[in-house]
Amino acid sequence: MTPDAILDAATFVALLFLSASLLITTVRIIRGPTLPDRIVGLDMLVGIAIGMIAAIAIRTDVNLYVDIAIALGLVGFLATVAFARFVLAQGISPEEEPVKPHASAKSLVASRKGAGHQQRTNKRKGRR
Repeated sequence: MTPDAILDAATFVALLFLSASLLITTVRIIRGPTLPDRIVGLDMLVGIAIGMIAAIAIRTDVNLYVDIAIALGLVGFLATVAFARFVLAQGISPEEEPVKPHASAKSLVASRKGAGHQQRTNKRKGRR
């Protein structure tokens, strides 16, 4: 086998796997269930597209595709940051459970002391 045949086979297999992952990620974006899941799916699509462009660049031996992949990576990163800011500005969506606020340091220490006291009391009474 010549090196060119091995390279063609490797790029074909890479494009095959990337196409399958593109379909799976598209299904994940459609099904959701939450907006952050969809945003991560879109970010994953950008990564898969960059991989496909790189495989095509290797297969066709055109270096311009590498520049396109780099530009797509930058645009994808900016889009992900913009979506993240959008999600933060929206707050909690109705399909998500509300997040409990963080306890203060004093109440956290008090709850730990109380849990330790309960464990010691249970040991004295023979419980676990």
